[in-house]
Formats: sequence, C-alpha cells, structure tokens
Amino acid sequence: MTGNWIVGILSVILDIWNRGIDEVWSLLTENPETFKGGSIWGIVLNINGALQAIGYSLLILFFAMSVFKSAGGFRDFKRPESAIRLLIPFVAAKTAITYGVEIMTAIFKICGGIVSRIGGGFGGINAHLSLPNEIVEAIEGVGFMTSIPLFLVVVLGVGLIAALAFKMILTVYSRFFRIYMYTALAPIPLAAFGGEVTSGTGKAFIKSYIGVCFEGAIVILACIIYNAYAASTAPGLIDPGTSEIAIVITYLAETVFSLLVLVGLVSGADRLVKEMTAL
Repeated sequence: MTGNWIVGILSVILDIWNRGIDEVWSLLTENPETFKGGSIWGIVLNINGALQAIGYSLLILFFAMSVFKSAGGFRDFKRPESAIRLLIPFVAAKTAITYGVEIMTAIFKICGGIVSRIGGGFGGINAHLSLPNEIVEAIEGVGFMTSIPLFLVVVLGVGLIAALAFKMILTVYSRFFRIYMYTALAPIPLAAFGGEVTSGTGKAFIKSYIGVCFEGAIVILACIIYNAYAASTAPGLIDPGTSEIAIVITYLAETVFSLLVLVGLVSGADRLVKEMTAL
C-alpha cells in the first residue's frame, strides 16, 4: 500500500485479525469428524467406546436405585404398567449409550446447519478490517518528530488488537474442543437416563451439549452485528482542522472499542445461550 513503516505495522496487525476471523469461520463450519484429518475424532471415539462399559455398569446401578425407590414391594412388579414404566427409561438409556456418538453428531449437525444458514445468508462472517485511505494519508502527513508519539500510540493499539484476536480465536477453539470432550465422556452422563432418580443429570448433559453447539450461532450473529456497526462508524468526512495524529488516534480508539464489543459478545456466547434458551 505504502512505504510508511507505521502504515506497514497497522497493515500487518489488521491482516493478522483478518486471518483470525477466517480461522473462526472455518472452525464454526468445520465438522469435528474431519477436523485435522479426523485424528482427534478417532481418539474421541476410542475414549467413548472404552467408557461404554462403565456406562452400562452405571446404567444398571441407576436402574436399581430407581426400582428400589419407586417400587413399594415386589407385588408392584406384577403390574405391567409399573414394569413398563421402569423399563422404558432403561431401554432408552441403553440405546443412548450405544448410539451416543451418532446422537451427539446429529445434534451438532442441526446446530451447524443453523450456523451455516445464518452465516451463508450474509456471505460469511464479514468482520474483516482494512486500513482506510484517509488514515493512510493522515499517517503519511505526519512529520518525523510527531511520528514518534504516534508510533507509541500505534504500538499500544496494535497490542490491543492482537490480544483481542487471540482471545476471540481461543474462545472459538475452546468451544470446539468442548464438543470433543462432551462426546468422549458421553456414556457416563447418558447412563443417568436409566433411572428416574438420576435422569435429571442426563437431561442437564444433553441441554448443556446443545448449548455448546448453539454457541456458534451467537458467534455468527455477533460478527454480523459488529460488521453493521463497523460499517456505520467507518471514517467519513474528516474535519479539515483536525490534526493527523488526532485522526489516527480516533481511528484506533474506535477500532479497538468495536473489537472489544465483538470479542465481549463472543466470549459471553455461553452465557447468552443460557439466558435466551435456558440451555
């Protein structure tokens, strides 16, 4: 764009942010089964399979607890409705443990479809940053002595943008790996469906997993809202009396503030999901 070294620094950090946004979009639309060639998914499947035996053992324990609590005596088992009422959760829990991976994958695909539909309707995340020509001209118009304090301001702004980009990517990666953890450990909480006493644990696990998957939709919406906000606050007419350094500082302050709003929404996606859907 230009040979000015301050412009070059800003261009590099904005490029880092844009790469981070592309990585976020890739993670939100990535299938856990194919991520990194499927090697992580293979480990998850092995752990899930190894824990199924423990899940079946817990299923029998929870079923026995439910039987002893709900049955007033052995005569109750002679009544078909009582036996069926106890056996239905047992069979459902057994099925959930056996086909837990398929069930959780289906839930992820449903939530992933929502993410793709929202993002696809707006052409992706569209939260990229570019250095406006007005800012480039303002920086190039700064003298050597004035460029020294301007450099310090730019370094501060660059550090904040880099930290925010790292925070956003870390948050989205954390969600993705939580999905792996939920799937790997699924047989144990799913076994809780086997008894009326412990079924609440299984329900809480499924609701929590749906909430984690649905966080992707919140991230997409946050990026779309950010894009609209950034477009409405883009540098327009600049007061001719404003100094070059004031123009640059104002631009950096507005950029950092808008990114703080975006990263704050992304970081609080789990809380927003709980508030909106009670998941």
